[in-house]
Amino acid sequence: MSERRARDLALLDALDASVGVSFEGDAWRIVREERDVLEGFPSKARWDPGIFDVLYMSLAREGALEEIHFHLSRQPVFPSKIRSVLHRIAVKTRRTLKLADLSAIEALGVSRETYPSLDYARTQEIADAAEFLGFDGLIAPSARWPCQNLVLFMEKLDRQDLVVLEREWVDWADWRRQRAALRPEA
Repeated sequence: MSERRARDLALLDALDASVGVSFEGDAWRIVREERDVLEGFPSKARWDPGIFDVLYMSLAREGALEEIHFHLSRQPVFPSKIRSVLHRIAVKTRRTLKLADLSAIEALGVSRETYPSLDYARTQEIADAAEFLGFDGLIAPSARWPCQNLVLFMEKLDRQDLVVLEREWVDWADWRRQRAALRPEA
């Protein structure tokens, strides 16, 4: 468990000024074959300080693929035995913090240059403040693909607002061959 620090009052005020948005649509999420796609966990990733359960999703199929491919590629050898499954999930939220673009994130103290890096300190502070203020998740630009990601704070959601619609096996070798052709201009 992470040790909680005092929250940034200016950040709380900035986020509290946002009423949040409802979201109803499809999102994509990849998990290992044996894992429950709707099970959140405290990942200590970009938008989770490791103190509450989250679900990371992308609003674009290719965004989900690129996010997971990036992390698998960071290993010394790309894992060949992992079987990944891509899921399309119908999602309904009620009060989601929308950080529409990099300018919105910069206004909260995140550098545009370091956003794609693994320096998650400020984005984790933002997520912690958003969860504390009662948002059920956040929508923010992907650091890996020109699309939006959806991060859900599981304790703030009703599980029935997540419905798995489809699933497909991921062929990572095929993804590596296709991704340059699929990537839209940013």
